[in-house]
Amino acid sequence: MSKRPEAGWRLAAVALLVLGVTALHYLTTTQRVEYHDIFRRLYYVPIVLGGLWFTLRGGLATSVVVSALYAPHVIFQWGHHPGIALEQYLEIVLYNVIGFLTGFLAERERIQTVRARRAAQKLERSYAKLRNQADQILEVEAQLRRADRLSALGELAAGMAHEIRNPLGSIRGTAEILQEGVDPQDRRYEFGRILLKEVDRLNKVVQNFLDFARPSEPERERVDVNETLRDVFALTRQPAARDGIEVIFEAGDVASATGSAKQLQQAFLNLVLNALQAMPRGGRLKVTTAQAAGEVRIVFADTGHGISGEDQDKVFNPFFTTRQEGTGLGLAITHRIVQGHGGRIEVKSRPGEGTDFTMILPCAGSGGGIRA
Repeated sequence: MSKRPEAGWRLAAVALLVLGVTALHYLTTTQRVEYHDIFRRLYYVPIVLGGLWFTLRGGLATSVVVSALYAPHVIFQWGHHPGIALEQYLEIVLYNVIGFLTGFLAERERIQTVRARRAAQKLERSYAKLRNQADQILEVEAQLRRADRLSALGELAAGMAHEIRNPLGSIRGTAEILQEGVDPQDRRYEFGRILLKEVDRLNKVVQNFLDFARPSEPERERVDVNETLRDVFALTRQPAARDGIEVIFEAGDVASATGSAKQLQQAFLNLVLNALQAMPRGGRLKVTTAQAAGEVRIVFADTGHGISGEDQDKVFNPFFTTRQEGTGLGLAITHRIVQGHGGRIEVKSRPGEGTDFTMILPCAGSGGGIRA
């Protein structure tokens, strides 16, 4: 019920009570003194209600109206009984005192209620602000922990590249020599091929470590996002077709980004390969580009197995993977490349339905771009 209709029926109730009690006084003979004593007390009901419902102004207004209606009854019908009339005059004074006190206290209570409500709202805003600040602090702490891991990984990768790549080069050269003069149908030739394949895989893992731990400084050039994505689709067309995956590309009219075409292509490729690996039995990958507020948004939406809510906060952490053969560096490298280009990447997944990765990059000339 709105305040205006509520005030209306309250005002009507007070008025009816005042008029009803007044009518009882005027219609009852003065010989029934005991009845008039009761009627005088009944006037306090509308006076108190007027003060409670309409505060000081309502309490005083009701008591004044009651006094104006009751005074003629005292003067003209009780004037020949001076003792009784004096008592009734004192009652009129009490009407106004009670009306004032009730209205005053009700008004003070209403003021305190408003103050308490405002204080509660202020505390709620302060709590929300503190909660946002706490979330920001937790996010900064997570970034610092990630930075510490990256620093340690950088030192590890530098030594690992030298200590592992040299022996791998020797192993590869030896395997190639051993394959010379061997019939391709011979089992030794097949073993040599497997050895070369595993050496290449180890080399790729080492390169991933290096790319993630010590990425090169992005070049400052304009990058055609749509064209770069088309190059990525050309590279992944064969594995997508092999697994029965439909790739849909909806290219919007977007501006160029500023950065390294090679690094952005690597980031796009990582996301596409991640989507293909999530759909080993076929599915659909839909990639869309759009521009809004000086930013290019690239959405990679697949219909794979999805990511659990618990794992969504970890997908960009180094070495986190849900695949047995994964290194846990693909998405971490992508995240670092995007951050290095002044952008951000978000993930939204529905387990059993699919995953959406949204990459957001600043447009060339928008004031964003490569971070130093």
